[in-house]
Amino acid sequence: QVQVVESGGGLVQAGGSLRLSCAASGSILSINLMGWYRQAPGKLRELVATITSGGSTVYADSVEGRFTISRDNAKNTVYLQMNSLKPEDTAVYYCHAFTPPYYWGQGTQVTVSS
Repeated sequence: QVQVVESGGGLVQAGGSLRLSCAASGSILSINLMGWYRQAPGKLRELVATITSGGSTVYADSVEGRFTISRDNAKNTVYLQMNSLKPEDTAVYYCHAFTPPYYWGQGTQVTVSS
């Protein structure tokens, strides 16, 4: 069994920054892919960013250039540095770890005020 725990959410003004962290623990041999999705009220869950164990990244167009995903393979931890935050970034952010299968965290709330 694998546990995924996010931290670092909160309330920030538009233009501000937040850093999310996510740690995976448990029966892990290796994690192929880690990343972040988000879900705003009334909307579907959407991809924010992912990173492979080799460091290849994918970003949603809406966050490209503002968010940076990074990873510490030794700690099974992934980070999301979010800069120039906008009110439309407000959502619950979910971390996932793909070993396979996919494991998900409980989510952390990010609220950006205008």
